[in-house]
Amino acid sequence: MAPCYNRIMTKTRAKSGGGPTVWVLNGPNLNLLGSREPEIYGRATLADIEAACAVRAKDLGLALVFRQTNHEGELVTWIQEAKGQAQGLVLNAGAFTHTSVALLDALNFARLPTIEVHLSQPLNREPFRHVSYVTPASSGLISGLGPHGYELALLALARMINKS
Repeated sequence: MAPCYNRIMTKTRAKSGGGPTVWVLNGPNLNLLGSREPEIYGRATLADIEAACAVRAKDLGLALVFRQTNHEGELVTWIQEAKGQAQGLVLNAGAFTHTSVALLDALNFARLPTIEVHLSQPLNREPFRHVSYVTPASSGLISGLGPHGYELALLALARMINKS
C-alpha cells in the first residue's frame, strides 16, 4: 500500500530567504493515486503531484508543505496548525469534502486563503459528491482538471497572497 505523506518541502523556499508558505493538504485515499480508479483520477501518483507542486511553488517564490492523511482528525489538526504557519492552503479533502463539518469548522477558524481542489468533477459523479462542506470556507474551487488543478491552485494563492 502507498504510504501517507507528511513531508515538508524545504527545497522549494524562495532564494530571497523564504517566500510565503503554502500548505497542500490531501485527504483519504489520495495516497492510492495512480492505482485507484485511474479511469476517474488518472495515472499520476501523489508523489508526481507533489513533484509538480514543488516545481511550481519554486517558480512562484513559495515555500511548500505537502501532506496526506487518511484520518479526519489529523487533517483538522493540520488546518488548525496552518493558521500560525502558512499564508494559504490548497485542500483536496477527498471524501471528507462531502461529510466533514469538522473540516469546515477548522477552515473557518484558520481563516486562510484556501483553494479547494478535486481531481475529478464531483458534479459529474454520484449525487452525494455534489455537496461540499469545504466550499463555504474556501476562496476558490478547482475541479475536474486532474493534477494540473494543484498547480493552478498554487498560482491563484500566490496572486492572492501577493495582493494582501
